[in-house]
Amino acid sequence: MEIKQLCFTADSLPLSVIVAAEVAGISLATDSSLPPGSSPFFVLSDGLKLQGAYVLLRFIGRIASLPNFYGATAYESSQIDEWLENAHVLSSGSEFENACKYINDYLGVRTFIVGHYLSIADIAIWSALAGVGVRWESLKKSKKYLNLVRWFNSISSEYDNILSQVLLKYVSKKGSTGKQTSSKQGAATNNKVVTGNASDSGKSINKTTGEVDLPGAEIGKVCLRFAPEPSGYLHIGHSKAALLNQYFAQRYQGKVILRFDDTNPAKESNEFVDNIIKDVETLGINYEKVTYTSDYFPQMMEMAEKIIKQGKAYVDDTPREQMQKERMDGIESKCRSNSIEENMKLWKEMVAGSERGLQCCLRGKLNMQDPNKSVRDPVYYRCHPVPHHRIGSKYKLYPTYDFACPFVDSIEGITHALRSSEYHDRNAQYYRIQEDMELGKVEIYEFSRLNMVYTLLSKRKLLWFVQNGKVDGWDDPRFPTVQGIVRRGLKIEALIQFIVEQGASKNLNLMEWDKLWSINKKIIDPVCPRHTVVIEERRVLLTLADGPEQPFVRIIPRHKKYEGAGEKSTTYTKSIWIDYADALCISAGEQVTLMDWGNAIVKEIEKDQDGTIKKLTGILHLEGSVKTTKLKLTWLPEINELVSLSLHEFDYLITKKKLEEGEDFLDVLNPCTKKVTAALGDANMRNLKRGDILQLERKGYFRCDVPSIRPSKPIILFAIPDGRQQTVLK
Repeated sequence: MEIKQLCFTADSLPLSVIVAAEVAGISLATDSSLPPGSSPFFVLSDGLKLQGAYVLLRFIGRIASLPNFYGATAYESSQIDEWLENAHVLSSGSEFENACKYINDYLGVRTFIVGHYLSIADIAIWSALAGVGVRWESLKKSKKYLNLVRWFNSISSEYDNILSQVLLKYVSKKGSTGKQTSSKQGAATNNKVVTGNASDSGKSINKTTGEVDLPGAEIGKVCLRFAPEPSGYLHIGHSKAALLNQYFAQRYQGKVILRFDDTNPAKESNEFVDNIIKDVETLGINYEKVTYTSDYFPQMMEMAEKIIKQGKAYVDDTPREQMQKERMDGIESKCRSNSIEENMKLWKEMVAGSERGLQCCLRGKLNMQDPNKSVRDPVYYRCHPVPHHRIGSKYKLYPTYDFACPFVDSIEGITHALRSSEYHDRNAQYYRIQEDMELGKVEIYEFSRLNMVYTLLSKRKLLWFVQNGKVDGWDDPRFPTVQGIVRRGLKIEALIQFIVEQGASKNLNLMEWDKLWSINKKIIDPVCPRHTVVIEERRVLLTLADGPEQPFVRIIPRHKKYEGAGEKSTTYTKSIWIDYADALCISAGEQVTLMDWGNAIVKEIEKDQDGTIKKLTGILHLEGSVKTTKLKLTWLPEINELVSLSLHEFDYLITKKKLEEGEDFLDVLNPCTKKVTAALGDANMRNLKRGDILQLERKGYFRCDVPSIRPSKPIILFAIPDGRQQTVLK
């Protein structure tokens, strides 16, 4: 059911509906000729109508392809409904500033109105403010409501082209109060537009170059870090973080440190360290040096003791589940009032890894009543008597990421820490911990996490596939790891282009693999050599009565439009193999084209009693025009020099585009993720090397994973997606 038309009155513009449709990419035909006092309505493709601005907005929220546009859960949808019901106060004079103050305070620790995605609640509030016109513009300049302005400008800059056009077309002409409102005011089209969140409100987009500016960045002084945990191989999501660090380092003539965040010895290993370094180099990341969080364990222990003695941290022996509940409810632990002496005594028990120490953890004494739950006395250290992959059994306790990250960032002289927006609620905690440690502040720059359809990026879930033998390892071509997708046939240039096209956007999008593989095809198609294969099962022999009595060989290009692909030898014989699927399409007496040879006429089709085609006979008709034939057939000569092939096709590991919160990935496992087909290939394929990419005529693109070793072992080729929608394997 599609929207045929939006009807409204000229003096009552449903701006939020129009903005939501534009952002969602939904085309709207409009009619503003309704009589005064009429409610806006949709005319749908089946003739039905929907009426009321927020009813229409909710309808768009439901049909839009944007992720969670109407909330990720039923609770979030209800929160959105509540915001829509109260959005009207922004247009009432007496309540306007009170409403702005309320929303400003509410956005202090949030990027979006509801949840972690742009929703129709954001659209409703943004549109209400944009529609106010001059009053909102003057309020923005007053610097009274920085969080609200930051949020408003973030949306304005993210969808600048769309919103500028909408405001120019509707608001600039009419305005919500009949006053003129310039498109420059409404769409924030000045050279630098503030974007981001409360913790990084200095971040801006340069409208001249289209590049994103780091807040407070100085040429030659920017120091960044890419800090993966060595608990798995790098995947496509990590690639975005790594490449963004490189982008900003190059732009500001700064440097990138490759740091291993190795604070959880139970999950980490030297294998992962070695392969992450390999993956980073594959991505072409130019890092200044390699460091480890564990390098700083002694200094962190000293810092922990220092803040205990300053009364900024305490040792807590509350059971973990009870502690979590108290944090959720804002209830202070009974241990919060421990004396410094008692805390130091218990801390030493933790350091020793004693039975008493194992019952305890170290917590920061921040603010248990803070609305932002990450600030409610986070855990700094836990006892974990497990050997570390680098330093053995020296320590019985290890720092948490929350404690280690702000410490090491500051100690290493990092100027800007790039973090995905999923950590947004922890930004206040990060800054508060640095403040308590009396260390230099590091600017946080947020970017959106890269999510791919039908893809799991959790290393815990990927590890399950490895441990349970569902894949062949971390470099399995079904995996979203850098090694996996490269092994499947992705060129790193394609991955970089894919990431760069997204830029440093904070828009949380679910990306299609098809787009990435389409970019890849444009890179490999102009240069990869062409070869011929015939599927081995039920292949059919076509005997040409007037074919050559003695086989002969011609040398032809491996790519007709690219000399660099080299040449190949093709043998011409009286009998040739064709695919059974092609034989099924041929009618007796039909003229067909044999690729790289010419036309032939199939005279007879021999079948067995079950109707299975067993043999074809025909004659050459080389003077015939290839333009007149319906079938262009690939073929191979009947000779002993053909090579055995094993063609591998792959599908997604799960059958659902996106897992909902709380949904178990085990419930959506794909039962068939690999299909192997035996085939025969032309003799030239014996020269293929591991990693070579080729096109099999009429079959698609493939990467050589195992080259020719001996005649008894087939060459293994992995199918490379070409960007067209993949069909489910059978």
